[in-house]
Amino acid sequence: MANQQPYRIKTISEFHQLRGLPKPEHPLISVVDYSTIDHSANDPRTVMLNFYSISLKRNSAAKIRYGQQQYDFDEGVMFFMAPGQVFGVEIDHSKQVEHSGWILLIHPDFLWHTGLARSIRKYEYFDYAVNEALFLSEKEENVLTEIIQNIQQEYHSNIDKYSQGIIIAQIELLLTYAERFYNRQFITRKISNHQVLEQMEDILNRYFDDEHLMQNGIPSVQYVAASLNMSPGYLSNLLKVLTGQSTQQHIHDKLIEKAKEKLSTTTLSVSEIAYELGFEHPQSFSKLFKAKTLLSPLAFRQSFN
Repeated sequence: MANQQPYRIKTISEFHQLRGLPKPEHPLISVVDYSTIDHSANDPRTVMLNFYSISLKRNSAAKIRYGQQQYDFDEGVMFFMAPGQVFGVEIDHSKQVEHSGWILLIHPDFLWHTGLARSIRKYEYFDYAVNEALFLSEKEENVLTEIIQNIQQEYHSNIDKYSQGIIIAQIELLLTYAERFYNRQFITRKISNHQVLEQMEDILNRYFDDEHLMQNGIPSVQYVAASLNMSPGYLSNLLKVLTGQSTQQHIHDKLIEKAKEKLSTTTLSVSEIAYELGFEHPQSFSKLFKAKTLLSPLAFRQSFN
């Protein structure tokens, strides 16, 4: 699948046609009942949409390759996909199951001249399309499904000058609830989340122990997140819930830990230590060290004498 060119679906009408659905009632927004979708053996395996897709699916013979992980739908699983993101679909046609759930499709043009056109970018879970799905309780599913029904009812009615504003307000409510539920997921999935902490600690230890650190430079948030198969936004949010610190703060803490070790156990100069830790300028190292410890590197070293 990784070597296949993704099949690009440009419009919501094209999505309906591909999935064997009636023509959408509105060209820029549509709610699809997942049970009505026709999954053909000839469906493209790798897909890219030119519009937003927010979906809740369960009890499906389909599996989705979502970034580095594969999900099935025995429980309610929610996905947020932004235009241009790629996902893979695998259908087990030997299974006879009752599909359920819904998909909300929103073309970016529907958001024109609204605040959501800009603010939708603040919802970082759209980045999770390459990293992390949202697992919902039955109560949470019901809350979101009611909002979806309100959206569907509004565009089923006669469209007037209030319709777009009402639908946009419902979408914003849906996204805010999703943000709340993601925050709950950070907290409730403690075991797997703390495993992420251990894995990150291991990644940083190995990076700072690498003799090529001087050439590679300080590890970036993007590097750490990619090593954990997460988006930078999701990882930082997760760490803030678990530890109160961002990914960048964790990197700096590890950096200061290594600096203290070198200052207290070697005779290297402050400049040499700065270069070994990946700093281009010793002044930047000294500034960070003092901000973190309230001591200059030299004052810290002298405290051991």
